[in-house]
Amino acid sequence: MARLIGSLLLVLLLGCGGDPPPEPLAPATATGPVLLVSQKALKSVAWYTLQGELLAETSVSEHPHEIVLSPDGKTLYVTDNGVMQIENAGRGGNKVSIIDMDKRERVDEVDLGEYYRPHGLALCADNTLLVTTENPDQLLIYNFDTRQMRNLPTGGETPHIVQCSNDSKYAYVSNARSRTVAKIQLDSGEHQLVETGDRPEGSTLSDDGSKLYVAHRDADKIVIIDTAKWEVLGEVATGKAPVRCGLTGDEKLISYGLFGGEAIGFASLETMQEIGQIPLAGPAVSLEMMDDGVTATTCAQDQGVCYVVNVPDQKILYTVKTKEGAGPDPALLLE
Repeated sequence: MARLIGSLLLVLLLGCGGDPPPEPLAPATATGPVLLVSQKALKSVAWYTLQGELLAETSVSEHPHEIVLSPDGKTLYVTDNGVMQIENAGRGGNKVSIIDMDKRERVDEVDLGEYYRPHGLALCADNTLLVTTENPDQLLIYNFDTRQMRNLPTGGETPHIVQCSNDSKYAYVSNARSRTVAKIQLDSGEHQLVETGDRPEGSTLSDDGSKLYVAHRDADKIVIIDTAKWEVLGEVATGKAPVRCGLTGDEKLISYGLFGGEAIGFASLETMQEIGQIPLAGPAVSLEMMDDGVTATTCAQDQGVCYVVNVPDQKILYTVKTKEGAGPDPALLLE
């Protein structure tokens, strides 16, 4: 009956000289690749099709920043920072939201107590969660088995992004306002500092854990650190204000989001030179490299647009417009 009515309406419209009605949009489904987005301004995490259809959305606490997915893909952890930007004043939030990926719901949280403005986070292989906080400046180590938390100083101001060593013995923390990167022994709390340049932020580890790559927002460069010797091996000059970075699977290329350059940039680690940029709709605030070692995501927060990019080909595969006022930050491509 519904199909018959639709056909009659079409005949009537054509008979009146009007254009035929537009084809209906395909219904949103959970099948196929999905883009998971931390919506900083809307205080939520959302799932989108690559055509920009909103599939689901779950609220978290104030202004989520970084996200990390468990190795089995069943749980998402979100730092609920409480303020939009690192430069904003305010006490901030003190929660890490826990999202059930099957239900697409917030099911639990880690209460950080007296530690506010959580930002970076990383999952270690030994089932501990590392969280950096800006108020006060600390590294938190949360054990899921015991539900106990410890705190350690990072030796610097405004700890930002954190990585966990492959053996779960060390944390590598960017001290954004101190021009240093810290190597912290998680059992003893001892730390080593290396000075790397103005405003170190996003970082990524080589697959074997021997090298740490750190984007420097105010120095326009990627710094490469030897994680054993804890010394700088070299630098790659980039476009303006790189904030996050990721390696291809063969570790021949590194890509990075350019906040000042309003682009995604690419550099060869064989020549240690930038080899290209793709302009975006606005300043890039994120860069996440997917497990395939080829695909990356980046988002322009103020413009509400996220991109899926083939890094070796330096090509945008999908442009995903998020919900009005979302303020997207990191995004993950889920198969």
